[in-house]
Amino acid sequence: MAEESKIVLSSEDQSLGTIQISPRVLEIIAGIAASEIDGVSKMYGSFANSVSELLGRSDRRRGVKLSSNDKDISLDIDVYVEYGVSVPKVAAMIQDKVKQQINLMTDLKVKEVNVHIKGIVTSKEDQKVDPDDLFGEHLDDEAGE
Repeated sequence: MAEESKIVLSSEDQSLGTIQISPRVLEIIAGIAASEIDGVSKMYGSFANSVSELLGRSDRRRGVKLSSNDKDISLDIDVYVEYGVSVPKVAAMIQDKVKQQINLMTDLKVKEVNVHIKGIVTSKEDQKVDPDDLFGEHLDDEAGE
């Protein structure tokens, strides 16, 4: 990654040197913060993210895109929410928690957090499969009894 893409953290005493943070680190912080919100089912990601997860490599910055210029940091967060939750409340909680965590961990101010709801995930119904009757051949026999 090019050196100019690093974000320099300001500190009062720079006699020991500067502190630089990669934008990737901020995306990871935001991804973890967003995924911990109740009502968020999962983070949205690309096909490559899905393949990586199948191979056992979790990408914590999945669904998060950071853009920054001089002092402004903006984040776009793509999520799936659970069915039945209040979308505006969940989105507001994501915005608050992401801003809070980045500020707490890096002392950087986030200008905006844009939340994009990519879909709604419904709960999976329990399947009633009898291991002794995988094809349901005996269902008619039980109904007739």
